[in-house]
Amino acid sequence: MLNVNTIKNGLVIDHISAGTGMKIFQWLGLDKAPFTSCLIQNVQSKKSGKKDIIKIDNIINIDYSVLGFIDPNICVNVIEDEKIVRKINMELPDRVQGVFNCKNPRCITITEHYVTPTFLLVDRKKGIYRCEYCDTLYNANN
Repeated sequence: MLNVNTIKNGLVIDHISAGTGMKIFQWLGLDKAPFTSCLIQNVQSKKSGKKDIIKIDNIINIDYSVLGFIDPNICVNVIEDEKIVRKINMELPDRVQGVFNCKNPRCITITEHYVTPTFLLVDRKKGIYRCEYCDTLYNANN
């Protein structure tokens, strides 16, 4: 049986789609962090079959809109004095800025590097975003 210590003050990122945990772990910079963090992969889950979990023994700032874009099923538990004091459920954000590039080679975000790629959510159920500058569509589920 796997044993991971209790977190006194920190975050537990739960319900991560199996296989996505490493991407989030690296995006958060936890592979280089000076504090304890743990990525647990392929944990049995009644809800989704398998999931990944990240435990962070520190309170860190997270861009929840990006986290919701990466995986809208995530729940972030804020831990204080070894107790969950807050649960934050993710969802696809209405606007995503600077997370990924537009696929259109003629988009201003490709030709002018000072323009930050910005996408607006147009279909929440299908996870489809539209480039704010050239209207190119991007599917968050692919």
